[in-house]
Amino acid sequence: YVAVVGCTLVPTAAVRRGALNSRRALRTHRAPTRAVVASAEAEMKTVPLHVGFVGTGLIGKATLKQVGAHAPSLLATGGLDLRIAACADSKHMILASSADGMNPDAVDAAVGDRAVAEWDAGALAADAPVAADLDALVAKLADFASAGGPNGAAVIVDNTSSEAVADRYGEWLAAGVHVVTPNKKANSGDLARFRRFQAAADEGESVWLYEGTIGAGLPVVSTLRTLRASGDRVRSVQGIFSGTMSFLFNTWDPGAGQPFSEVVLAAKKAGYTEPDPRDDLNGLDVARKVVIAARESGVDLALDDVDVQSLVPAELEDCDVAEYERRLPEFDGVIAEQAAAAAAEGKVLRFVGKVDAEKGTGSVELAKFDASHPFAGLQGADNILEISTARYSDEMSSTPLIIRGPGAGAQVTAGGVFGDLCKLGAVLGARVPV
Repeated sequence: YVAVVGCTLVPTAAVRRGALNSRRALRTHRAPTRAVVASAEAEMKTVPLHVGFVGTGLIGKATLKQVGAHAPSLLATGGLDLRIAACADSKHMILASSADGMNPDAVDAAVGDRAVAEWDAGALAADAPVAADLDALVAKLADFASAGGPNGAAVIVDNTSSEAVADRYGEWLAAGVHVVTPNKKANSGDLARFRRFQAAADEGESVWLYEGTIGAGLPVVSTLRTLRASGDRVRSVQGIFSGTMSFLFNTWDPGAGQPFSEVVLAAKKAGYTEPDPRDDLNGLDVARKVVIAARESGVDLALDDVDVQSLVPAELEDCDVAEYERRLPEFDGVIAEQAAAAAAEGKVLRFVGKVDAEKGTGSVELAKFDASHPFAGLQGADNILEISTARYSDEMSSTPLIIRGPGAGAQVTAGGVFGDLCKLGAVLGARVPV
């Protein structure tokens, strides 16, 4: 295996063409990090990218702090000038005082673990926090980008899981504002809307990147795109897409008589599941990732098309969480029998998502795998995906392509989001090695 919130905004032509204008821009000097230190650097194209962060929870703060820590080096080495222009949570937003953006060196201390309303605006070189208004936030981004010269560009980083925010992508993209996000709602939701957003990006000459929607920071979306762009044909994708479900089945020891309900309740207590474990066990989150993988494999799959095997007993689907947890042990026998049957064949149970690109289908199911299969040897809450293609096939004397690693966690997910910002910078002309 090979490891491997409405805005009718019309920005200036300069904003809309940011990625396509090949003229060199004069550098905008601010702070010592923007000093020209050598003639070679002076010749480097500078790409001012004005970033608006929407959502400042665990992943949002982690992304913001990563950008604050590494933005100066990206500017010095590759000309990517990441300017923190705005940040918003559900109640408040904070805007940079000028197009130069917020002070990246102050981000960690000024933000901490606090809500936006409590951030140190003075240290950040920002205006005082005000009520959240996505119209005003995006308009400010466009103003800053217009002031940045012919290479100026604007991007929204959506670190929410909000359907309402995701529904705004189309207008932003059409207006030339790029979008980077780990929010799965848009690229796994209504297929017609998904296609409209893609068309909007074409219209606005903008970019929509969402590596973080599968496997946190794992290179799943980019790998599928690279395979297809280079002429390969994806035949199937299957994997353990959920860190929670991975943890449950990697931890459960049915051979020792351990009840499955015991593992579920212990996982909830340890913070591995949602507050209502049924939100993990019903398979919907995995189904969304199946849809994303299918679409990136060239299959026009809708969420309703995915055949989902829920591990929530029908009798417990509609009760409250307390009753669900109290009664869950009543149903341990069913899954224990399945595990015993698998063990009799030398196999193990794993909760997997599958895409059959040749048949155009997707499914989520509890499946059996040989003890020697990579899925059987997974540890902790890791994700793993197996991609079979025309090249990665028996006919080509190749095993499938395997991608494995942490599928959850604020830092790794933020790293995937930050990586997409770097890719965007490269598309816009910065010399970022991505």
